[in-house]
Order: sequence, then C-alpha cells, then structure tokens
Amino acid sequence: MIDDFGNDHTTRHRAPPMQIRFYNTLTHQVETFEPLEPPTVTMYNCGPTVYDYGHIGNFRSFLFADLLRRFLELAGYDVRQVMNVTDVGHMTEDDLADGGGEDKMQVGRRRLKEAKKSGVADVSDPDDPFQVAAFFTGAFIEDARRLRMRIADEYPGRVPRATDHIAPMQDLIRRLIEKGHAYVSDDGAVYYSVETFPDYGRLSGNTLDQLRGGAGGRISDEHQAQKRHPADFLLWKPDSGHLMKWDAPWGEGYPGWHIECSAMAMHLLGRETIDLHTGGEDNIFPHHECEIAQSTGASGAPFARMWMHARFLLVDGEKMSKSRGNFYTVRDLVDRGIDPVVIRYELIKAPYRSNANLTLSDLSDSGKAVQRLRRFAEGLEQRSTGEAEVDLSHPVLARFAGALADDLNIAEALATVFTWIGEDPPDADEALAVWRRIDSVLDVMRVAVGDDDDVSGRCRAIDDARRDRDFDTADQLRQGLIDDGYEVMTTQEGTTARRSLT
Repeated sequence: MIDDFGNDHTTRHRAPPMQIRFYNTLTHQVETFEPLEPPTVTMYNCGPTVYDYGHIGNFRSFLFADLLRRFLELAGYDVRQVMNVTDVGHMTEDDLADGGGEDKMQVGRRRLKEAKKSGVADVSDPDDPFQVAAFFTGAFIEDARRLRMRIADEYPGRVPRATDHIAPMQDLIRRLIEKGHAYVSDDGAVYYSVETFPDYGRLSGNTLDQLRGGAGGRISDEHQAQKRHPADFLLWKPDSGHLMKWDAPWGEGYPGWHIECSAMAMHLLGRETIDLHTGGEDNIFPHHECEIAQSTGASGAPFARMWMHARFLLVDGEKMSKSRGNFYTVRDLVDRGIDPVVIRYELIKAPYRSNANLTLSDLSDSGKAVQRLRRFAEGLEQRSTGEAEVDLSHPVLARFAGALADDLNIAEALATVFTWIGEDPPDADEALAVWRRIDSVLDVMRVAVGDDDDVSGRCRAIDDARRDRDFDTADQLRQGLIDDGYEVMTTQEGTTARRSLT
C-alpha cells in the first residue's frame, strides 16, 4: 500500500508482540493499543495557531506527541503522523460555545507590526494575514526543529496549513448538511446541530442540558438567535469583508476552527477512522468534542480509536501569565542561553497525565542530566570498536520500552536509563547500540540547531589561527565562545563547540 507521501507499507515487517496500554480520554480508562492496520499507525495531533511565537506550554503538548510517536517507532510501528497549522478561522473565544471574538490572525497582525518596528520581523506587509501566518509558521517550524520534533522534518507535507485545504473542508460541510447534521442560519452562517449527535459531550463529560444551562453570558443574543441550540458551533462564516476569504455555496467567507482538523486528518491520512488523536487538555472541549461530532456525523464511523491529552504546563507552580512574569516562549529560554535540547528534555520528562511544573532550577537540573547522558555516550564512542546489533529483548531496552508501553511512563523509563549508565556497562559496542536505540526516543545527543553556522565558522577560525600558529587569536576566539555559553573542544580532527548545559 502506498500512502499520500509515497511510502510503501506493504514490505514492512509487523511490529513485535509488545502489549502497549494508554489512557483513552474517550473511555476514561487505560486500554490496550491496537492499530487498525499494523504495522501502520495513523496519528493526528492538533498543531499551533500561528499568530504568535509558540510558548513552552504549547510545546509541552507537541513534544508529548513526538515522544509518543518515537516510542511507537521504537516498538516497530510505522507511524504516519499529521499535525496541522491553523492559519485562519480560530477565534479568541473559541473556547466558549459561541466561537466568537476576534480572529487570532488579526491579533497576529498587531504582534507582527510590533516585531517589525523592533526590527525582528522581516516582512513587507504586516497587514497581510497571509504574511502574518507565513512568518509565524516559519518561526514555529524553526523552534520545532530546535526541539527535535520529528514532524518538523516532514514540513510541509505532513504539517498542512488550513488555508491549503479549504476544498476538503467545504466538502465535509456539504456532507454534514446533506445528512442533517448541519444547517444554514438566517444570516447565511453554517452551524453544526449538536442535538443530531447523541454522543456529543462523551469525550468531555458534558451533557446538552449542562451546555444549555451554562450558556448565559457565553453567547451573544445576536448569535443565539441564529442557533437551534446554544452549543451549536460554526462551520462556515460568510464575511465578504474578511481579509482571508473563499468562495462557497453559503457565501464568500472562511471556515470555523473545528472543521479544519476533521477535514485535514481524514484527507491526509486517508482514513475515516484513525488510530490516535492527541492534543493538550485544553483541546478536549470544545475542539475535540466538535471534531468527533463532525467526523463521525459525516462518515458514520468512529473518528479516532484512542484520544490522548497532555496536562497543562505550570511555571513556578502557576499558570503561565505575562502579568506574572512567568510566560516563556522557546526563544525566550534560548536567549537566556539554555540549550534547546535541555528544553526538550525538561518538557518530556514529566508524565503526560500530570501537570508539569517548570522552574529555572529544574532547567538547570535537566541540563546536568543531559550532560551526564552525553558524557556517557561519548565515553562509549571512544571505547567502541564496532557496531553491535540489539533488539527490544535486550534487558535494558526491554525495561525502557516496557515502561513507555505502560501509558508512556517516561519517569520509569528515565530511571531505567540512569540506573544502567551508573552500572558502567563493560561491553562498549553493545552498550552503544543500546544507547542509540534509547536516544532515538529521547534525542538528546545531537547539538542543537539555530546558530550552528555561526558557531561552526568560529570553530574553523580557531583551527585556522592554530594552523598559522597565531595562538593568541585562537585563544581569544576560544574565550569568546566560552563567554557566549559554549563548551569548546579541540582534538586532532579540529575544534568543535556546543552550548554548555550547566
């Protein structure tokens, strides 16, 4: 079978017989994970709304999905992951039943103008929402690559932009209207009728009566007059004055936020039922609840067999807030001299079903942990004389993978790793092979990207100065890198540098 990305799944061996159990938000219990067509796993996770730089709370959820994918690949599965980019239609009040407020891309326009004034953003027209989206999409992909998110290397094929998939969204809306799940209101807007879908609320634990009773103050009189039920949500908004608009049978306008993910997941993964759908806990309601109603309403089949959600990231024990001074983007932390790989480690080390709490002290501890792992691996590389072959039957890998198979128990998996390296395994070839399988999941060995070209150039300059026997210049260049937070190493092969982790 050839998928939409040209990958041949017919020649892959089946995944090894490992029982994997995850907590399914839909059923509220831990269940055995069984993909529909092993060894293929279809996986969708909600990506960013690109109206600003991604903050570390966003990336907690994205890295949870990355860890999940990497574990499944370690277990022998072929994971086909799609993560969307929302660049239209996400309103500032989409967490309410109304789905109203200001389009977040309008918010992005203001922020991009501020960035342009400060000389940070190189765009010709910050009033153009398409340029706003392109700028912040590029920034997101850059940050995702810094944090070693595997999906970022598959951009743009498996990281689709909503604005490139308007046609599948409109097709899905037509199907919902034809099946009686959606209706056109008097003002031309298309709404999903939640009363036509008996399971609406199953994921989040809401009922229609609860949603009706809690609608006061959450829905404007203007919008309520157009709806059959307060929880009915927008599929298409006619608005010829909107800067991002497309022709449609219901009037020139733009799609609602929820329809985007349903359409792109089914279109790009080629399935009406996918194996895994992930996101942050803030996506459970209304976004994922609405996705289920739309997708199952149109196809008659379950949308996703398993739903998994990462809990919130706290900073200093509190929710992130600019007013509290504890709000950080990835770039904020990198600008403080923190290696992106340390940020990655910090954001994946806590169990996904518990609130993670980040402090600057925790980041320092994570830096020390990554440093220990790197020094262990470097020691193995120096001692190794050849490449051994290991599989998941190896005792260390069996414990590591077994922990992750238990609802992605990363804490136990890391404990296994640190216990093992503390034992100083004698067979360097075998240990190095084991470590490389482990690091295919953790991915903490590679030097972080971002300013690599600049650092590499400065390292070459050190080597040039040494060849010219200009040792004073070489020492000055070396000290400059050290002052900028790098560890500098010179060997017979030349000079290398990486950001200090402590």
